Amino acid sequence: MEEEKFDVVVVGAGPAGLAAAYTLSQAGLQVLVFERGEYPGSKNVMGGILYRQPTEAVIPGFWKEAPVERPIVEQRIWVLTKDSAITLGYKSERLAQEPYNAFSVLRAKFDRWFAGKVEEAGAFILTDTVVESLLRENGKVVGVHTGREDGDIRADVVIAADGVNSLIARDAGLHAELRPDHVALAVKEVIALPREKIEDRFNLEPGQGVAIELVGEATARMLGTAFIYTNQDSLSVGVGAIASEFAASGIKPYELIEQLKAHPAVRPLVAGGEVKEYMAHLIPEGGYRAIPKLYADGLLVVGDAAMLVNSLHREGSNLAMTSGSLAAQAVIKAKEKGDFSAQSLSLYQRLLEESFVIKDLKKYKDATHYLEKHRELFTVYPEMMSDAAYELFAVDSVPKGDKQKQIMKMVRSRRPLLKLAKDLFDGWRAIS
Repeated sequence: MEEEKFDVVVVGAGPAGLAAAYTLSQAGLQVLVFERGEYPGSKNVMGGILYRQPTEAVIPGFWKEAPVERPIVEQRIWVLTKDSAITLGYKSERLAQEPYNAFSVLRAKFDRWFAGKVEEAGAFILTDTVVESLLRENGKVVGVHTGREDGDIRADVVIAADGVNSLIARDAGLHAELRPDHVALAVKEVIALPREKIEDRFNLEPGQGVAIELVGEATARMLGTAFIYTNQDSLSVGVGAIASEFAASGIKPYELIEQLKAHPAVRPLVAGGEVKEYMAHLIPEGGYRAIPKLYADGLLVVGDAAMLVNSLHREGSNLAMTSGSLAAQAVIKAKEKGDFSAQSLSLYQRLLEESFVIKDLKKYKDATHYLEKHRELFTVYPEMMSDAAYELFAVDSVPKGDKQKQIMKMVRSRRPLLKLAKDLFDGWRAIS
């Protein structure tokens, strides 16, 4: 390929990169997207929940034609011990009505569809291509160098959307080496099941979906979470924990997901299913304090590459889409001025700070540290909750007053009331 010039080169065809490319192309800019996979979505992994409003802000009415799986009408949270599950859930008809709140998706399908919309808008997408480094002149980014023959491509701006371990951001000196306590390793399986069986097992009406988030024994008491999402005719089942936790425990990721599927609360849901896909992925977990510098002369960083994941709420796709769109808006303004300097592109940072993205991450900036410091949330408290529930619900001719006394005695023996109160207070401070 001869050296060519575009307004913008986007590295990575995930939600952030595609959102940026779509917004830019809609504004008439010439955009080239590089994707290392065989097609957009072939190497992209996420749990599988796509939020409607942030996505619709980029592609109005997308859900009417996109290959989404099921609208999520119910959210469940399960706290697991070895042999029990304490459950909390919310189901509403409001979530079951158009235009819906969220959908389960399979990235291989959705990203490919999204990429098609990006191409329809006028962008070029080049797959099977690795961007190896940035091109610079006088200290400014002016394009990228690819692994293709004569593969230097010039551009006014490069947008790094190449994932958590961003080679582009690191090449620019914006992204340091990943800390093992700032990233989670997650594994996921897509398990085929007939749609009627899914609806029967999860108590769903035809076409509806549920999302289950699991903690506690779900991650073998490591700092992390697990999930079960219903697709049309499959389940997305996954589990992840902080990378440093895997190193300390010696547990292998594939062992962790097998333990999850064998749990008595999970086993009936996946019984008889056939594993169609197995994948692993790194997820940013450092939160607000791990966000790198997001702009330089001729360069912007978006999505996972910018460490934009709200781990407490398990939100990533909406932050990625929004950051990609806001980066595009900053580039459009820069194009109008003919100024692609860091100062001009810093508008992206300001737009992010005015959005829910940075506001939410800043609100929960201490949450990860709180969870790391209070490991009893993954060990003592689930067991304590399970034993208290068993005592409460067991009908054994013991007077209810005596049961309450036994529960309080058990609680005090495992977590003195002052420590319990301090844990609650610290937790409130971490999220307030």
